[in-house]
Amino acid sequence: MAIEKTTEQDRIEVVGQYKAVHIRTASVIKEDGKELARSFHRHVVQPDSDISGETSEVQAICNAVWTDDVKTAWTEFQAAQAA
Repeated sequence: MAIEKTTEQDRIEVVGQYKAVHIRTASVIKEDGKELARSFHRHVVQPDSDISGETSEVQAICNAVWTDDVKTAWTEFQAAQAA
């Protein structure tokens, strides 16, 4: 009986005007190859987030969609919300 736990980012989505990147990580527990349990963790990164701790795939997506125009629009939106 071999019990194994794996994690994988099974869903990465770009959402909304400010290109928020939503990441879902699945944790799967298997015994002898048969899945016993699956749970999910989600987190979101915004254009002003530090993405250095994200996977290279998430970093590549963020760098592709977070243009200077998107970053400027996000900064202006944040400033307007604070005022």
